[in-house]
Amino acid sequence: MVIDHKKHELYGKTLVQKVVIQPPFQFTFPITDNACFLYMLEGDTQYVVDGESTNVPCKHSIFLNCINSSKELCNLNTGVTNEIVIVNFHPDVLKKIYDREMPLLLQPLKNIISNKSTEIINNDYLIQKYIEGLLFYFENPALINEDILVLKLKEIILLLSQTRSAAAIQLILSQLFSPASYTFRQVVDANIYSNITVEELARQNNLSLSSFKREFSKLYNDSPANYIKNKRLEKAAGLLLTSGERITSIAFECGFNDLASFTKSFRDKYNVTPTDYRLKHSDLSTG
Repeated sequence: MVIDHKKHELYGKTLVQKVVIQPPFQFTFPITDNACFLYMLEGDTQYVVDGESTNVPCKHSIFLNCINSSKELCNLNTGVTNEIVIVNFHPDVLKKIYDREMPLLLQPLKNIISNKSTEIINNDYLIQKYIEGLLFYFENPALINEDILVLKLKEIILLLSQTRSAAAIQLILSQLFSPASYTFRQVVDANIYSNITVEELARQNNLSLSSFKREFSKLYNDSPANYIKNKRLEKAAGLLLTSGERITSIAFECGFNDLASFTKSFRDKYNVTPTDYRLKHSDLSTG
């Protein structure tokens, strides 16, 4: 149940909002044409995708492309009232305030194949101070004007560009200006050799983990973990024969976290260590 909702507009579009919701609730926010930053000022909240929820703790935030992502928040536990501060990123507003050159965070990423549209941002001191500044204007609405709203929008863009999640946020924002939708196979094939977990690969496809596994099994007739490991080992085997790279470099290039896990997986598949595999086939080619 929404018990309080305040907002300020810039150029006719809602820019900042503060929503107070009494749990238990399932809240679908009516946003469809922009990206948004949601800061959990009070209370933990769950973000729901495909019926599965991800916890967004108090003082943490979530950034999402509202065009492609789920827009449902929930908290089924009675107790602490949830208070959420929202900053909206409308493409036309951003183009207007950056009339000459977009900042790096708003520039499209090249050669990135991903449908990812959400990112959890951990507790960040500078963002906390930014939210405190916004709250001042919610408490003193007579002091707010167009120039201040433009400055606050530019400020949050600058702060987000300095977080550990900057690359993911840039990817999400770029979808507003260069919308692209990739097939399931395109996203899997593009990321299969990167150091990525199955959970992150699901997020790159905009799916919950269970939905991703079902779709993967249907398309590849294998589990994601097994298929990905085998493809990485096959690439590594090829590189051992065709390149002079160090084995450690090959392991990392093929998506393995460390040499020990690579060596064990390689031996399990080929019944020989990477070093011996390279030597054996080298001897065959010269013998």
